[in-house]
Amino acid sequence: MPLRALILLLSVDLDPGLAALRPLGAFSILHASPHTSRLPPRELPTLAQAYTQGYGDATPDVHAQEREDPLAFRVQKVAAALRAPEARIAASVAHQGLAARLWSVTLGCAALYGGVPDLAPPLLRWDPDATAPDDLWLAEVRALPGDAATIAEVVLQGHLVPLTAALRARHRVATGLLWGNAASALAGAGRELDGWARRHGRTVIADRARSLTSGLLAHPLLADTGTLTGTAFRRRSCCLYYRVPGAGVCGDCCFSRPPGFA
Repeated sequence: MPLRALILLLSVDLDPGLAALRPLGAFSILHASPHTSRLPPRELPTLAQAYTQGYGDATPDVHAQEREDPLAFRVQKVAAALRAPEARIAASVAHQGLAARLWSVTLGCAALYGGVPDLAPPLLRWDPDATAPDDLWLAEVRALPGDAATIAEVVLQGHLVPLTAALRARHRVATGLLWGNAASALAGAGRELDGWARRHGRTVIADRARSLTSGLLAHPLLADTGTLTGTAFRRRSCCLYYRVPGAGVCGDCCFSRPPGFA
């Protein structure tokens, strides 16, 4: 699809303008209008603000913190939901969740339409209290090519580099763990897209999804994070989820069982 047509599709809320993305699941849908958010658009922070702002301890007014320090708000929300015994566990899970959203949107658009929206952090409004697809909306539409190099620039350099730095600085989460999260989220998004395409006889889309996924995993920031075999990924690090009460290891974890268990 020509980029001009992609611009027209993205110019409306991506449902039904990008209705082909709906069957891929909520993680692949991006709103281009704020009507689903409970906060006025001018009050929602951008992801650029989320990556750079840091006010330390939570404020008494959770809605104020949601706007003033959205990343801290999100980590605390995840920690409460998981009953995580350490903040770095929640930081890791929050990191992987946002990475999965960004990969799912870009891979879905690239595989189905041949182009991606520019997701520059200042253009993406974020509601850290919402779930997909109502957590992100695009304030301005700019279409870009859908090749692996462009997606890497949009997602890796634009988002995951500053997000990783922010969480590393705040919560002392290992950099290798966070890049393992990014690779795991990418492989998972690619696997979901490949599976959907093959179930619906869209082999060209499936092949494109695999090619993009493998190409992105070869990026220097991700190349040493794990091994991709077909659509199966085995990472070389652990996201720490096993430390959540009652949790086990993830399917792509470097551990076969939680450390410390016989």
